[in-house]
Amino acid sequence: MNSLLTLSATRLAEMIKSGEVTSREVVGAHIARIEEVNPTLNAMVRTRFDEARTEADAADRILRQNGRDGLPTFHGVPCSIKECFALTGMPNTGGLVARKDVVSNEDATAVKRLRKAGAIPLGVTNLSELCMWMESDNRVYGRTNNPYDPTRIVGGSSGGEGAIIGSGGTPFGLGSDIGGSIRMPAFFNGVFGHKPSGGLVPNTGQFPISHGKARRYLTTGPLCRRAEDLWPLVKTLAGPDEIEEQCTPLPLGDPASVRIEGLNVLVVEDNGRRPVSGELKATLHRAARALAERGAKVKEAVYPALGHAFDIWSTMLTKAGGPSFGTLLGNGRQVNTYWEVARCLAGRSEHTLPAVGLALLEHLAPLVLGDTERWVRMGEELKHDLTRDIGPDGVMLYPPYPSTAPRHHRPLLTPLQGVYTSIMNIMEFPVTQVPAGLSNDGLPLGLQVVSMHGNDHVTVAVAMELEKALGGWTPPPLAI
Repeated sequence: MNSLLTLSATRLAEMIKSGEVTSREVVGAHIARIEEVNPTLNAMVRTRFDEARTEADAADRILRQNGRDGLPTFHGVPCSIKECFALTGMPNTGGLVARKDVVSNEDATAVKRLRKAGAIPLGVTNLSELCMWMESDNRVYGRTNNPYDPTRIVGGSSGGEGAIIGSGGTPFGLGSDIGGSIRMPAFFNGVFGHKPSGGLVPNTGQFPISHGKARRYLTTGPLCRRAEDLWPLVKTLAGPDEIEEQCTPLPLGDPASVRIEGLNVLVVEDNGRRPVSGELKATLHRAARALAERGAKVKEAVYPALGHAFDIWSTMLTKAGGPSFGTLLGNGRQVNTYWEVARCLAGRSEHTLPAVGLALLEHLAPLVLGDTERWVRMGEELKHDLTRDIGPDGVMLYPPYPSTAPRHHRPLLTPLQGVYTSIMNIMEFPVTQVPAGLSNDGLPLGLQVVSMHGNDHVTVAVAMELEKALGGWTPPPLAI
């Protein structure tokens, strides 16, 4: 693999600014990698390579004319954007066939901020239909495959981002997360991902978009192949815009101020209901030992309420209000879920089976969930308990999923496995997904690093420490 494809965006930006390499060369190397792997992966679903080359030439020209002083953080560095974000001239379907002709005429807030920081988007990446399933598959673009094993899933809904970054196609990208949609793809594809604290980054310019308090459960954040990019990306994205009411000013700490010595580390092996594989439990303890060797105070804990994560997550999302999923699926008109299930099973639907199944589950939710106030109370109590036990100088280590990336379609048999990530959205906690090398069968291992609201700098600092201890991103085989 070309060495430029293994470096952080921070390092690439420094090389461009110093004249060691040109933006055109960096952009070209990543375009070549995408052209090599994308026929197998189907991760980047629409490209803007010609525009990116022109923007790279402009970045090089600015450097020649004005020197490096005042150049932005990611000057001339390529990136990728999840298709649910508006990116001028690119499709913005959310994986919905009814929107297949929708093209953005402006940039989402987060995209604007990345471009202002000097980043050059190479294209948009695949996602699950309406961003609500752990397989990135839809009837507009098809299915995305894992760079470590194409028979495996890439996660959802930012699965195209995870796959293209994990394969070396871009150094970083933009994702969104309402139930694990940054963290599961980061985990399954062996890269870093950060779900910010609720309300830290505006979600403006996405489709679909949450409403009411759920705009704090939905978070916009980065995926990247090297941990040193996490904090510059969070700083670039953070802060209110003039539109997002649920995004409020939140003081940012500094990862450099975080001391591992004395850090409180809470290890939670599982949620008590859905068993976690031995390899992933071992990964948690390997991370805990690495932190303990650096002076952290490690203890194990059990929280029975985590076993009710799906009930808590689904109840609190529903209570936040906004259009039903069935209405979104019908592009503004409520679909007949039972009829759509029949069409889907007959292979005649414009929708994927998981999306139709979710609409049906939503319809049946009052019967399934029962006493919803019980789940709200339990969620509030869990947030209180975790905030107390993690504390202002601590983190929680928690699995992202019960196993490494499963084979395609397998999640349909175990649809509630994603609760390991979704519960953290309701808590509004910052979470950094950390890669930890490969399993015995060559698939990425990893763990979630969680902290209390506003402590994004703490989870990032721990992620940077664990990258050194556990190895971080391991590039997949060259031939995919």
